[in-house]
Amino acid sequence: MSHFDQLVPPYVRALGTYMPGKSLQQAQEESGVPCIKLASNENPFGPSPLALEAMRAALVEGNFYPDDNSAALRAALAAKHGLQPEQILVTPGSTGLLNLAARTMLTPGLNAVTSRVSFIQYQVVTRATGATLIETPLRDNGFDLDAILQAINADTRLVFLANPNNPTGTLLDAATLDRFLDRVPQHVAIVIDEAYYEFAQYFADQRGVEYSHSLDYVRQRRNVLVLRTFSKAHGLAGLRIGYGMGPTELIAYCVALHVTFSVSSVAQSAALAALRDEAHIGKTLRNNAEGTQWLTEQLSKMGFRPVPSWANFVYCDVGEDSVAVVKRLQDEGVIIRPLKPWGAPTAIRVSAGTHEENRRFLAAFQKVMPQ
Repeated sequence: MSHFDQLVPPYVRALGTYMPGKSLQQAQEESGVPCIKLASNENPFGPSPLALEAMRAALVEGNFYPDDNSAALRAALAAKHGLQPEQILVTPGSTGLLNLAARTMLTPGLNAVTSRVSFIQYQVVTRATGATLIETPLRDNGFDLDAILQAINADTRLVFLANPNNPTGTLLDAATLDRFLDRVPQHVAIVIDEAYYEFAQYFADQRGVEYSHSLDYVRQRRNVLVLRTFSKAHGLAGLRIGYGMGPTELIAYCVALHVTFSVSSVAQSAALAALRDEAHIGKTLRNNAEGTQWLTEQLSKMGFRPVPSWANFVYCDVGEDSVAVVKRLQDEGVIIRPLKPWGAPTAIRVSAGTHEENRRFLAAFQKVMPQ
């Protein structure tokens, strides 16, 4: 008879199971039709050609353990961002850094603060430490920073800010974050999750908005940890590689907790090459800007009110159970994300794909939604 319910800590037993977006294979087996996937904010063009070449070359040395320090990649990132390598840690996706930050800063009795309807992993990494996650209400589909400041107390150690926010796609501009950081107590570290940085910066340049001072905060040695990833704009989601930038002391504590050899040689080589492929990134960003605008316009024409996006997806309240809507779309061969687990039971998130994929989504959506 199992007795692990008495051996496993109660805060671990209370954790739910994260439900990732369905794979193409699973969705096609369930629906019996060929599918496209617009559920997980992946790059529809795949990895950079330079990254593919680097991956093939790295496979030859697959019998060797990877560089546990990711020295070459950290040096390249430091040069790109004007930082020291000691201020950077490479992890298996930016979620790897979230986990390390929580394990470094949180214990039972402490808490972290974020917003409702934000990245679901903030809940997971916080509660896995036995700490409490305080979630404040949204304001205009984005973070209410005044509410977050009011929620901070003597037991708060972390604040999670997704910028742009996933899944709503909203943005906190640089001046707004500057004012917020000036009011945060010194016993709190701010995790600024910029997984969609490249998309947001492209939009900011187009729209005349100053997006981010995050790297300035790192250079100023403020209590800030900035997260970025190669999963989105660089198209390396399947390789699991991201990084964080922050105070040398905090990075060193995270290094002490990281899992040895957790970032493969293939991933490191691909990321190094992807950094150099400006043509691939440019193509991705232009396609995304056109795609998110088109999706927003078409959903608006149908009478919905999608939220203007600063990322590579569109958030929209469809006015009914999103799980049922997503099931009907899957039967038509289109996979998108229902946001019920995020606390938005009637909202969906659709990733911007190629022109053809976006049009296939719209045709399916018009078919399954009552007019």
